[in-house]
Amino acid sequence: MNELEKMATGELYDFSKPEIMESFRRCRERLARFNAASPDEETEYRAALAGLMPASDPSATVIPPFRCDHGHTIRLGRKVFVNTNCTFLDSGGITVGDHTLIGPNCQLYTPQHPIDYLERRQTKESARPIVIGSDCWLGGGVIVCPGVRIGDRSIIAAGSVVVHDIPEDSLAAGNPAVVKRKLR
Repeated sequence: MNELEKMATGELYDFSKPEIMESFRRCRERLARFNAASPDEETEYRAALAGLMPASDPSATVIPPFRCDHGHTIRLGRKVFVNTNCTFLDSGGITVGDHTLIGPNCQLYTPQHPIDYLERRQTKESARPIVIGSDCWLGGGVIVCPGVRIGDRSIIAAGSVVVHDIPEDSLAAGNPAVVKRKLR
């Protein structure tokens, strides 16, 4: 199993290996093209977004500037809107359901470094996927940590840090984010 396959399955992988470094390089190249594209130039913008996130629905919108590690592990559903200045560290994969809104300056982190400091000195990490349901809304500045699932139709208040799963139809806020009330 190569390091990209280990990364995709959540195993410990070496991010200094050539296949991972090549994925980073390709992503930087595609990010430069995407971030230079104007959303007002629809054809150029759509081609750059499809090149960066080929698994995403063509109706998804991401406002530059945007940052990610790989791009090919991000899946945005129909009519997803990602506002400006977001960072998706997507080694573990990030899936965003249809009609979800992600506010500016949101950060989604899938990599996880070892707890032991001696292990952490090595170029190894694991990654856990983030899954955000359909019809969700993440307010500005939300941080979502590795392995978190956010249920359909949930709202995460601006500035919250999500470290645990949030059930569907919930309003969550705080650091760490906790469910404040059910929406249905």
